[in-house]
Amino acid sequence: MQLYGTEINSRLMLGTAQYPSPSVLAEAFRRSDAGIATVSVRREAGAERGGAAFWNLVRDLGVTLLPNTAGCHSVREAVTTAQMARELFDTNWIKLEVIGHADTLQPDPFGLVEAARILTEDGFQVYPYTTEDVVLADRLLDAGCEVLMPWGAPIGTGLGLTNIYGLRTLRAQFPDVPMVVDAGLGLPSQAAMALEMGFDAVLLNTAVAKAGDPAAMAEAFARAVEAGRLAYHADPMEPRDMAAPSTPVIGKAFLS
Repeated sequence: MQLYGTEINSRLMLGTAQYPSPSVLAEAFRRSDAGIATVSVRREAGAERGGAAFWNLVRDLGVTLLPNTAGCHSVREAVTTAQMARELFDTNWIKLEVIGHADTLQPDPFGLVEAARILTEDGFQVYPYTTEDVVLADRLLDAGCEVLMPWGAPIGTGLGLTNIYGLRTLRAQFPDVPMVVDAGLGLPSQAAMALEMGFDAVLLNTAVAKAGDPAAMAEAFARAVEAGRLAYHADPMEPRDMAAPSTPVIGKAFLS
Protein backbone atom coordinates (compact mmCIF):
# COMPACT_ATOMS: atom_id res chain seq x y z
CA MET A 1 0.00 0.00 0.00
CA GLN A 2 1.40 3.36 -1.06
CA LEU A 3 0.36 6.49 0.85
CA TYR A 4 1.93 9.74 -0.34
CA GLY A 5 4.74 7.71 -1.88
CA THR A 6 5.47 5.78 1.32
CA GLU A 7 5.07 2.01 1.32
CA ILE A 8 3.10 0.68 4.30
CA ASN A 9 3.32 -3.05 4.99
CA SER A 10 -0.02 -3.38 6.80
CA ARG A 11 -3.57 -2.31 6.00
CA LEU A 12 -4.43 -1.95 9.68
CA MET A 13 -3.89 1.36 11.46
CA LEU A 14 -4.37 1.75 15.21
CA GLY A 15 -4.89 4.67 17.54
CA THR A 16 -2.93 5.02 20.76
CA ALA A 17 -5.57 6.35 23.18
CA GLN A 18 -7.60 4.73 25.99
CA TYR A 19 -5.46 1.62 26.56
CA PRO A 20 -5.41 0.42 30.19
CA SER A 21 -1.60 0.56 30.37
CA PRO A 22 1.47 1.28 28.22
CA SER A 23 2.39 -2.40 28.22
CA VAL A 24 -1.04 -3.37 26.90
CA LEU A 25 -0.73 -0.76 24.15
CA ALA A 26 2.67 -2.10 23.12
CA GLU A 27 1.43 -5.71 23.11
CA ALA A 28 -1.62 -4.77 21.03
CA PHE A 29 0.59 -3.16 18.41
CA ARG A 30 2.94 -6.13 18.41
CA ARG A 31 0.14 -8.64 17.79
CA SER A 32 -1.65 -6.44 15.27
CA ASP A 33 1.45 -5.77 13.17
CA ALA A 34 -0.18 -2.39 12.44
CA GLY A 35 1.71 -0.23 9.98
CA ILE A 36 0.63 3.19 11.27
CA ALA A 37 -0.11 4.60 14.72
CA THR A 38 -2.15 7.76 15.16
CA VAL A 39 -1.21 10.14 17.96
CA SER A 40 -2.77 13.37 19.14
CA VAL A 41 -1.02 16.49 20.36
CA ARG A 42 -1.82 17.44 23.96
CA ARG A 43 -0.92 21.07 24.13
CA GLU A 44 -1.36 21.36 27.87
CA ALA A 45 1.64 19.04 28.42
CA GLY A 46 3.97 20.90 26.14
CA ALA A 47 5.67 23.27 28.57
CA GLU A 48 6.59 20.71 31.21
CA ARG A 49 7.27 17.95 28.66
CA GLY A 50 4.76 15.90 30.66
CA GLY A 51 4.04 13.80 27.59
CA ALA A 52 7.65 12.87 26.91
CA ALA A 53 7.25 9.33 28.23
CA PHE A 54 4.27 8.75 25.96
CA TRP A 55 6.10 10.09 22.90
CA ASN A 56 9.00 7.77 23.65
CA LEU A 57 6.58 4.86 23.95
CA VAL A 58 4.94 5.41 20.57
CA ARG A 59 8.29 5.94 18.88
CA ASP A 60 9.44 2.60 20.27
CA LEU A 61 6.50 0.85 18.59
CA GLY A 62 8.53 0.85 15.37
CA VAL A 63 5.63 1.99 13.18
CA THR A 64 4.99 5.08 11.08
CA LEU A 65 3.41 7.85 13.14
CA LEU A 66 0.39 9.81 11.90
CA PRO A 67 -0.25 12.81 14.18
CA ASN A 68 -3.84 14.05 14.25
CA THR A 69 -5.76 17.18 15.13
CA ALA A 70 -8.29 15.36 17.31
CA GLY A 71 -10.61 17.63 19.27
CA CYS A 72 -10.21 20.65 17.00
CA HIS A 73 -13.42 22.51 16.17
CA SER A 74 -12.12 25.33 13.99
CA VAL A 75 -9.80 25.82 11.04
CA ARG A 76 -7.40 27.95 13.05
CA GLU A 77 -7.21 25.41 15.88
CA ALA A 78 -6.61 22.52 13.46
CA VAL A 79 -3.92 24.34 11.48
CA THR A 80 -2.09 25.41 14.64
CA THR A 81 -2.23 21.89 16.06
CA ALA A 82 -0.90 20.44 12.80
CA GLN A 83 2.02 22.85 12.85
CA MET A 84 2.82 21.85 16.42
CA ALA A 85 2.65 18.18 15.49
CA ARG A 86 5.09 18.71 12.62
CA GLU A 87 7.63 20.24 14.99
CA LEU A 88 7.13 17.56 17.62
CA PHE A 89 7.19 14.49 15.37
CA ASP A 90 9.26 15.81 12.47
CA THR A 91 6.74 14.69 9.84
CA ASN A 92 4.59 16.37 7.22
CA TRP A 93 1.87 13.76 7.65
CA ILE A 94 -1.26 14.92 9.46
CA LYS A 95 -4.63 13.33 10.02
CA LEU A 96 -6.92 16.32 9.77
CA GLU A 97 -9.99 16.51 11.98
CA VAL A 98 -12.21 19.59 12.10
CA ILE A 99 -15.23 18.62 14.17
CA GLY A 100 -18.53 20.30 13.36
CA HIS A 101 -21.04 18.53 15.60
CA ALA A 102 -20.43 17.83 19.27
CA ASP A 103 -22.69 14.78 19.63
CA THR A 104 -21.83 12.82 16.48
CA LEU A 105 -18.31 14.23 16.06
CA GLN A 106 -19.15 14.63 12.39
CA PRO A 107 -16.59 16.68 10.44
CA ASP A 108 -17.31 20.28 9.51
CA PRO A 109 -17.17 19.97 5.70
CA PHE A 110 -16.50 23.65 5.08
CA GLY A 111 -13.78 23.96 7.71
CA LEU A 112 -12.27 20.65 6.66
CA VAL A 113 -11.77 21.74 3.05
CA GLU A 114 -10.40 25.14 4.08
CA ALA A 115 -7.95 23.63 6.57
CA ALA A 116 -6.89 20.97 4.06
CA ARG A 117 -6.08 23.62 1.47
CA ILE A 118 -4.08 25.72 3.95
CA LEU A 119 -2.08 22.74 5.20
CA THR A 120 -1.41 21.35 1.73
CA GLU A 121 -0.07 24.71 0.60
CA ASP A 122 2.14 24.67 3.69
CA GLY A 123 3.72 21.38 2.65
CA PHE A 124 1.63 18.97 4.70
CA GLN A 125 0.46 15.60 3.39
CA VAL A 126 -3.10 15.59 4.63
CA TYR A 127 -5.24 12.61 5.66
CA PRO A 128 -8.71 14.14 6.06
CA TYR A 129 -11.24 12.53 8.39
CA THR A 130 -14.40 12.93 6.34
CA THR A 131 -17.81 11.43 5.67
CA GLU A 132 -18.85 9.29 2.71
CA ASP A 133 -20.09 12.39 0.85
CA VAL A 134 -18.91 12.29 -2.79
CA VAL A 135 -19.02 16.06 -3.28
CA LEU A 136 -16.97 16.68 -0.14
CA ALA A 137 -14.46 14.07 -1.28
CA ASP A 138 -14.09 15.85 -4.60
CA ARG A 139 -13.46 19.18 -2.85
CA LEU A 140 -10.82 17.61 -0.61
CA LEU A 141 -9.01 16.16 -3.61
CA ASP A 142 -9.13 19.58 -5.28
CA ALA A 143 -7.62 21.03 -2.09
CA GLY A 144 -4.58 18.78 -2.53
CA CYS A 145 -5.41 15.68 -0.49
CA GLU A 146 -4.21 12.40 -2.02
CA VAL A 147 -5.81 10.12 0.58
CA LEU A 148 -9.37 10.10 1.95
CA MET A 149 -10.49 8.75 5.33
CA PRO A 150 -14.29 8.36 5.34
CA TRP A 151 -15.98 7.30 8.54
CA GLY A 152 -17.79 4.01 8.94
CA ALA A 153 -19.85 5.40 11.80
CA PRO A 154 -19.41 8.11 14.44
CA ILE A 155 -16.19 7.85 16.44
CA GLY A 156 -16.28 5.33 19.27
CA THR A 157 -19.73 3.90 18.51
CA GLY A 158 -18.72 0.48 17.18
CA LEU A 159 -21.70 0.54 14.81
CA GLY A 160 -19.65 -0.54 11.81
CA LEU A 161 -20.44 0.50 8.23
CA THR A 162 -23.73 2.33 8.66
CA ASN A 163 -24.05 3.61 5.08
CA ILE A 164 -23.04 0.78 2.78
CA TYR A 165 -24.52 2.47 -0.28
CA GLY A 166 -22.66 5.72 0.39
CA LEU A 167 -19.35 3.98 0.96
CA ARG A 168 -19.70 1.83 -2.15
CA THR A 169 -20.57 4.91 -4.19
CA LEU A 170 -17.56 6.80 -2.86
CA ARG A 171 -15.22 3.91 -3.59
CA ALA A 172 -16.59 3.53 -7.12
CA GLN A 173 -16.43 7.25 -7.85
CA PHE A 174 -12.71 7.53 -7.02
CA PRO A 175 -11.26 4.08 -7.77
CA ASP A 176 -7.63 5.22 -7.84
CA VAL A 177 -7.63 7.26 -4.61
CA PRO A 178 -6.32 5.47 -1.50
CA MET A 179 -9.13 5.31 1.06
CA VAL A 180 -9.05 4.32 4.71
CA VAL A 181 -12.28 3.62 6.60
CA ASP A 182 -11.77 5.59 9.79
CA ALA A 183 -13.92 5.47 12.93
CA GLY A 184 -16.95 3.54 14.08
CA LEU A 185 -15.69 -0.02 13.62
CA GLY A 186 -16.44 -2.34 16.51
CA LEU A 187 -15.85 -5.86 15.20
CA PRO A 188 -13.24 -7.54 13.00
CA SER A 189 -16.02 -8.65 10.64
CA GLN A 190 -16.78 -4.98 9.93
CA ALA A 191 -13.15 -4.35 9.03
CA ALA A 192 -13.18 -7.37 6.73
CA MET A 193 -16.28 -5.99 5.01
CA ALA A 194 -14.55 -2.66 4.38
CA LEU A 195 -11.61 -4.40 2.71
CA GLU A 196 -13.97 -6.66 0.73
CA MET A 197 -15.60 -3.50 -0.64
CA GLY A 198 -12.26 -2.32 -1.99
CA PHE A 199 -11.13 0.10 0.69
CA ASP A 200 -7.38 0.10 1.16
CA ALA A 201 -7.15 0.03 4.95
CA VAL A 202 -8.99 0.66 8.21
CA LEU A 203 -8.15 2.84 11.19
CA LEU A 204 -9.60 2.12 14.62
CA ASN A 205 -8.90 2.71 18.27
CA THR A 206 -11.76 2.15 20.72
CA ALA A 207 -12.67 -1.34 19.46
CA VAL A 208 -9.20 -2.56 20.45
CA ALA A 209 -8.36 -0.35 23.41
CA LYS A 210 -11.67 -0.99 25.20
CA ALA A 211 -11.86 -4.73 24.50
CA GLY A 212 -11.54 -7.15 27.40
CA ASP A 213 -8.28 -8.37 25.85
CA PRO A 214 -6.95 -5.54 23.65
CA ALA A 215 -4.01 -7.54 22.30
CA ALA A 216 -6.20 -10.46 21.22
CA MET A 217 -8.68 -8.09 19.60
CA ALA A 218 -5.86 -6.32 17.76
CA GLU A 219 -4.73 -9.65 16.34
CA ALA A 220 -8.31 -10.48 15.36
CA PHE A 221 -8.59 -7.23 13.41
CA ALA A 222 -5.26 -7.94 11.71
CA ARG A 223 -6.50 -11.31 10.48
CA ALA A 224 -9.82 -9.83 9.38
CA VAL A 225 -8.08 -7.16 7.33
CA GLU A 226 -5.95 -9.77 5.58
CA ALA A 227 -9.01 -11.93 4.87
CA GLY A 228 -10.98 -8.99 3.52
CA ARG A 229 -8.24 -7.88 1.16
CA LEU A 230 -7.69 -11.44 -0.08
CA ALA A 231 -11.43 -11.83 -0.70
CA TYR A 232 -11.53 -8.56 -2.64
CA HIS A 233 -8.80 -9.72 -5.00
CA ALA A 234 -10.47 -13.13 -5.34
CA ASP A 235 -13.39 -11.42 -7.17
CA PRO A 236 -16.36 -12.46 -4.99
CA MET A 237 -19.53 -13.87 -6.52
CA GLU A 238 -22.46 -11.54 -7.06
CA PRO A 239 -25.43 -12.03 -4.69
CA ARG A 240 -28.59 -13.57 -6.15
CA ASP A 241 -32.27 -13.21 -5.33
CA MET A 242 -33.04 -16.86 -6.06
CA ALA A 243 -31.45 -20.10 -4.95
CA ALA A 244 -29.09 -21.89 -7.32
CA PRO A 245 -28.15 -25.54 -6.71
CA SER A 246 -24.49 -26.16 -6.10
CA THR A 247 -24.85 -29.82 -7.15
CA PRO A 248 -25.60 -30.38 -10.88
CA VAL A 249 -28.97 -31.94 -11.62
CA ILE A 250 -27.91 -33.27 -15.06
CA GLY A 251 -27.67 -37.05 -14.92
CA LYS A 252 -29.65 -37.29 -11.71
CA ALA A 253 -31.86 -40.38 -11.45
CA PHE A 254 -35.59 -39.76 -11.17
CA LEU A 255 -37.67 -42.52 -9.56
CA SER A 256 -41.32 -42.82 -10.42
